[in-house]
Amino acid sequence: MWMRVKIVTAQPDSIDTILTLLSCVQVFTEGITNQLMGCFVGSLQELGAVLVRVYGRMTELYVDREREVEMFKILHSHNCGPQIYCSFQNGICYEFVRGTVLDNTLLTQPDIYRLIATEMGKIHSIKLESDPVENILWKKMAQFLKLVHNAQSNTPAPHSSKLLQEIPSIETLSDEMETLKRHLSQIGSPTVLCHNDLLTKNIIYDNKEGMVRFIDYEYADFNYQAFDIGNHFNEFAGTSDTDYSLYPSPELQRDWLTAYLESYKHSVGLEATVTEREVQKLYVQVCKFSLASNFFWGLWAILQARYSSIDFDFERYAMARFDYYFEKKEEYFGLTLS
Repeated sequence: MWMRVKIVTAQPDSIDTILTLLSCVQVFTEGITNQLMGCFVGSLQELGAVLVRVYGRMTELYVDREREVEMFKILHSHNCGPQIYCSFQNGICYEFVRGTVLDNTLLTQPDIYRLIATEMGKIHSIKLESDPVENILWKKMAQFLKLVHNAQSNTPAPHSSKLLQEIPSIETLSDEMETLKRHLSQIGSPTVLCHNDLLTKNIIYDNKEGMVRFIDYEYADFNYQAFDIGNHFNEFAGTSDTDYSLYPSPELQRDWLTAYLESYKHSVGLEATVTEREVQKLYVQVCKFSLASNFFWGLWAILQARYSSIDFDFERYAMARFDYYFEKKEEYFGLTLS
């Protein structure tokens, strides 16, 4: 396959290393946006392994690939992400992070989820010289909604679109987005640097080092603090067989949020003591922004159902996201700090 390569690192031997490794390839099947391959000598757990990600079909419509590369470099410079070696016409090549990809069982273990909370707190504390920064949530959500509208208006529906016909109309979705924006913009969640897609497969656990690292930053950007956390909590339900009975209990959430606040406050130079009121305030904000997460990925799944060539039931996933959004909307909108 021909690739037009753009070097994004100053290390002179990176491309030679990459080309040497290309003879040993393992294709991963977990991804539902892109195709991912590991290139290595010996085994993936040895030094020298790299990852090659080939972008999914039509993802350039809603993923800013230049911004993705920028986020990779920023997070790597703060020791919060893998090194990116190069980009090419329809993908990137970056450092392989050794460890265990999390599953639902590991995700609920206190010693591990506290590591995740601590790492997210560290990422959220990163400041750029360009502050103040733009929060991308509503702009990105509006872009998704417009693309969904255009897809429904300009292209024939796929033969398997029975489930998509049950999804609310564009007019209803537009009204819901405005309702979300009005409500969530008033609850005081700060804008921070977010991963925005912290599902289990994007978390690597290194048992030997007792640490976690996050991978895959194609949606990373500045967003509401509570969105990133609420989005992660939604991911407890899984993707292939989405089950919201696995959504973390209030007790687990509060323990997670305590570890997060300790890390975040320490990272920004504040006293790391966390009060119950601080935990409760963030808990309410996270519940509310978990609605925005479900709405966001519901729109995304509609687009994937239209365009993606990956073997995944995006229609059912879209329905699961919207169903839970409407199920929890009234309850979460009614939460207050008093």
